[in-house]
Amino acid sequence: MDIGKKRNEARGNGKINKGPGRKGTEGDGARAKSGNRNTNASGKGERGGDKDKDRWGEERGKRETRERGNGEGSRRSEGKVSGKGNGSVDRDKDKHRNENVNGEWKARGRSSGESLQRNEGKVSGRGNRNVDGDRDKRRNENVNGDWRARGPKGEPEKGGKFKAKNKDGQCKVSRECGGCQMIDVPYPEQLIRKHKETEKLLKPFVKLEGIIGMDEPEHYRNKVNAAFTHDRKGKPLSGVYKEGTHYIIPVEECLLENKKADEIIGSIRELLPSFKIKTYDEDTGYGLLRHVMVRVGYTSGQIMVVLVLASPIMPSKNNFVKALLKLHSDITTIVINVNDRKTSMVLGDKEQVIYGKGYIEDSLNGKSFKISPKSFYQINSVQTQKLYGKAIEYAGLTGKETILDAYCGIGTIGIMAADKAKQVIGVELNKDAVKDAVINAKQNQISNIQFYQKDAGEFMVQLAEQGTKIDTVFMDPPRAGSDEVFLNSLVALKPKKVVYVSCNPETLARDLEYLVKKGYRGVKGVAVDMFPFTNHVESVILLHRKNI
Repeated sequence: MDIGKKRNEARGNGKINKGPGRKGTEGDGARAKSGNRNTNASGKGERGGDKDKDRWGEERGKRETRERGNGEGSRRSEGKVSGKGNGSVDRDKDKHRNENVNGEWKARGRSSGESLQRNEGKVSGRGNRNVDGDRDKRRNENVNGDWRARGPKGEPEKGGKFKAKNKDGQCKVSRECGGCQMIDVPYPEQLIRKHKETEKLLKPFVKLEGIIGMDEPEHYRNKVNAAFTHDRKGKPLSGVYKEGTHYIIPVEECLLENKKADEIIGSIRELLPSFKIKTYDEDTGYGLLRHVMVRVGYTSGQIMVVLVLASPIMPSKNNFVKALLKLHSDITTIVINVNDRKTSMVLGDKEQVIYGKGYIEDSLNGKSFKISPKSFYQINSVQTQKLYGKAIEYAGLTGKETILDAYCGIGTIGIMAADKAKQVIGVELNKDAVKDAVINAKQNQISNIQFYQKDAGEFMVQLAEQGTKIDTVFMDPPRAGSDEVFLNSLVALKPKKVVYVSCNPETLARDLEYLVKKGYRGVKGVAVDMFPFTNHVESVILLHRKNI
């Protein structure tokens, strides 16, 4: 959420997505159906038609300004190169291009095909490439190392190790990049601001317990995307798109990004000339390398490198791999992704594994997960464990419940909750995400969970018609929130409890208002700072049916 402004005035883009992308994985587009967490490049989902445009449609028709979310979460604007060394495009051409693609920059930071917009949707922030998907923090009376935001007057306590020092040059490009809106704000003050703004939005529906922050709020992004270009002399450059433009701002290191990921991107940049690999030129369509994405497992240390090419043919790829591994022997796998379309999406549909297994593994709260190039996986692993842990804690599971994990993605919440429930049902529209979810359940030896590839709203209607009893529903929609079709389906299913995980307090407040009118009440909630130094924040809210 871009605090202080309507998120719907920022990062969401375009109209209805047509394909099966979603919060969990990337796609060219997403169906605009109820349970569809789908979103496009930016990270926001959208509903079709003009119905209820005042409440829902408006927020999906405009572009949001980064996040990534992470969460999701989403970095800077899409587009072409520029800048002093980048002379490929002039400002008039850039302006024209931006106008043309505005209708194309749709929502969704939590997928692989997200655009590199710094301030897309929920999570944004300095190392924001693709953000997908991204979120916030808080001070918590030293519980598990957290900063709990509760002072004598109910405000977040001040404190924290990090002191902003951008005035002395901590980040040379933050003003142009636009990803770290709070780079100059001391971290404890960031938590106070986020807590106050979230509390103000949600006050009519639920009381917040505080905001959960980080002890070390730097270099938290485990997924880094870099756009590649060249200067007038042909020297390769990599970085992020300047906010609101197609100009690439060269970036060598970022306060938010994993340090190892930045080092690998730098090495690739230096290797290109010796292998005569040209960077892609958006104007002419000439060149090969468009983007590089690096994903790092927080607990496993495994590293995935994805080379996004304009053509499936990469000259001397085997020698290139050997040279890169010589510099970084800890790389686990290297994948070529082919994106030959003129689009703001980062990833294309075709992939070729040229080293390793084509995926990495990581763990959250003791459960292991397979992460492929297009998998949705929260970009802040430290805070994700707190976020999902809090969601499961709020559910108050006793081992007797049947729970539904809507928008389940690769199954993270459902798998983490399975040990505490009788049965878990996960529903997700994206088929690749469902495949990963099934694999993740097997490798964690979980037998009481089933996954379905369906629209979540339609699936809940079917469950209600069949008389299936669901005790608790976990829902974790994209930044655009849920739509009325999904919420009506939820009400028809009549679960006793709903645990709503949100990456946008504004759309959360809208959805809570609707659910309260339909017979639910807010019990408690907490904010979680998934994306330090940005204006974005996550929340977990527990609702009960009023007659319970």
